[in-house]
This record gives sequence, C-alpha cells and structure tokens, in this order.
Amino acid sequence: MLTFVLWLLLLVFCWPLALLALILYPLVWLILLPFRLIGFAVEGVFSFLHALIMLPARVLRGRA
Repeated sequence: MLTFVLWLLLLVFCWPLALLALILYPLVWLILLPFRLIGFAVEGVFSFLHALIMLPARVLRGRA
C-alpha cells in the first residue's frame, strides 16, 4: 500500500518519471528473472552440500 501511495506522489509531482518507471519495471523484472532462478538453484546445491557434509555427524549423534 505504501508503495502505491509513493507511486501516486511521484505521478503527481513528476509524471514522466512515474510513467517511465511503470513501463520499465516489468522489463527489469523479466531481465532479472533468470538470475533469481540461478540463485534458487545455487542455494539448493549449497543446502544439499551442507546436508551431505553434516550427515556423518547427524548419524553418529543418534536419536534426539
């Protein structure tokens, strides 16, 4: 809601910049989408490696 109010203020005070932001935001989001997907994949790989490295310690610790 606050973002919308700020955008409306920008529209009132500087409407060309607000319209440019309105047009460019979806394009920037589409350009950055592959980097987000790569980030999720890398995070998953690191989580898997962490679980794999910690597995012997979890097995030796036994039941909680």
